[in-house]
Amino acid sequence: MKWSDFSKLIKLRLTFLVTFSASISFVIGSKVNGPIDWGGRDFWTKWLMLIVGGFLVTSAANTFNEIIEKDLDRLMKRTSDRPMPAGRMTTGQGLVIGLFMALFGTYLLGKLNLTTGYLSVFSIILYAFVYTPLKRKSPIAVFVGAIPGALPPLIGYVAAHPKIDEIALILFGIQFVWQFVHFWAIAWVLDDDYKLAGFRLLPTGKRDLTSAIVTFIFAVIMFPVSLLPTIYGYGGYLVGAVSVVMSTLFLYQAYNLLKMRDIKAAQKLMFGSFYYLPVVQLMFLFDFIGKVK
Repeated sequence: MKWSDFSKLIKLRLTFLVTFSASISFVIGSKVNGPIDWGGRDFWTKWLMLIVGGFLVTSAANTFNEIIEKDLDRLMKRTSDRPMPAGRMTTGQGLVIGLFMALFGTYLLGKLNLTTGYLSVFSIILYAFVYTPLKRKSPIAVFVGAIPGALPPLIGYVAAHPKIDEIALILFGIQFVWQFVHFWAIAWVLDDDYKLAGFRLLPTGKRDLTSAIVTFIFAVIMFPVSLLPTIYGYGGYLVGAVSVVMSTLFLYQAYNLLKMRDIKAAQKLMFGSFYYLPVVQLMFLFDFIGKVK
């Protein structure tokens, strides 16, 4: 199997972003436990287990998603060249690869602690076997998909600090709310392609004023949610100031989509969302490390 086919199978860029998100939360969780021994073997061993395990679990969920949607992927320009719809890989081969990644990835995460292992299994099941079939039935699929989509920072945090506490919920909440604006911007851009496969992912199922309003409302909600680290005292003014700047830009882009209701405005919001999450998460990390002694 060629590397290009494997990268399409596991949705490499998405998997990398998910793993990156979990790694940031892992460092935050490690800091909650006390001073981090940056030169110690234990920290880096656990970090590596999280990275490899998280990468494999996410890749497995994406593989199962593609197995289920093979015939639908063939209908869309964006996905027709993936290995299974293009005929370069059978569903049986994909299933073997997916099961191996799921089992080994879950094993590694479970070795960190059982909560991390259970969450990883839950994320695979919810993404591949609940969210995936719902995509053709109702826009509610986006709400369901936002749960496994927001689990990576939670998984990363509990991998280091095996307790779902206030910080864990804040990390989960930021990524959970962000996903709605991010995904609806993508759905607006790709709506024509999605419709070829019968996917209904915009709030009303089409590009209209109501879909733009709902997207804008979630961008408004994102503003106070991004400030939760500062509000609850886990971050200082630095992360608060950056969150205000990023949320204002995000809100402005969502407003332009509301005003223009065209693909160009949706593309700007989509690209803005790519920058928003890593910037806010990284600033939370740096501010948290500097604040907590």
